[in-house]
Amino acid sequence: MKENLQKFGILEENVNLETSNTYRIKTSARYVLHPTKIEQIAAFLTYAKETKVPFFLLGNGSNVILSDSMFDGVILKLDQFKKIEYQNQEVTVGAGVMINFLARDIIEHNLSGLEWASGIPGTIGGSIYGNAEAYKISTFEYLKSVTYITKEGNIKTSLKEELTHAYRTSFFKENPGNIILEAVFFFPIGNKEKSLEIIKDRLERRISSQPLEYPSAGSVFRNPSPEMPSGKLIDDLGLKGTRVGDAMVSVKHANFIINLGNATGKDIRSLIQLVHDEVERVYHIDLILEQEYKDW
Repeated sequence: MKENLQKFGILEENVNLETSNTYRIKTSARYVLHPTKIEQIAAFLTYAKETKVPFFLLGNGSNVILSDSMFDGVILKLDQFKKIEYQNQEVTVGAGVMINFLARDIIEHNLSGLEWASGIPGTIGGSIYGNAEAYKISTFEYLKSVTYITKEGNIKTSLKEELTHAYRTSFFKENPGNIILEAVFFFPIGNKEKSLEIIKDRLERRISSQPLEYPSAGSVFRNPSPEMPSGKLIDDLGLKGTRVGDAMVSVKHANFIINLGNATGKDIRSLIQLVHDEVERVYHIDLILEQEYKDW
């Protein structure tokens, strides 16, 4: 299999994934494949379908909970797709570009609209997939179109209006198997000094309210409503500091679960279930998990 996989891009074997997920779960994969061209992705998908090789797409690992055992398959990473092309206010961006990098880059081109994303450690592909947002502004706000490979292996470009999207979800999350390749955004003209001031303010708020000094994957649950933050529900139940192994509900922000050092994927999942069940028992609210389990 190794010889075949090498045709589809840069191939790594027996890869430690601890630094490839923001929870820093100690796990690994037999292969990690980094395609460098769209044709390689399409060819790999055909190969995987014919040979039934297990695989999944992994961005920056900032919204996932990996399994503890080795993944005996192929992890597909689009970190070679880092194109950023400017045409006045229209910006074409590869799926592997980090959204926090893009937030800073467009400011240098006198554009604005992503100041909210300056502290988000996710890729453009992952941000579109989950419709990442902060301060009531989402990734889809200035999105114009997305180019992707469909589940059938065809390359397609869809306008934003053709793609369903809502709070923390999108067409791509609801229809797994479509692989985002790049996107086009249309950003408003900005003011560099004002944008940098907004970013400074947002960063200070994040540092003061979120446990950034520990590994985590951001917000665990979606908010049931704007008026009912999940963090407050969890906090009111006195669950801050609750632990399973080295996984703990943050004492700084109750909707964060942090890794104190050696938390396993199983620890994190067990703690998530404990919190979910307690909120449901007391408030009769079925919290929706924002993060995703990667089972193998």
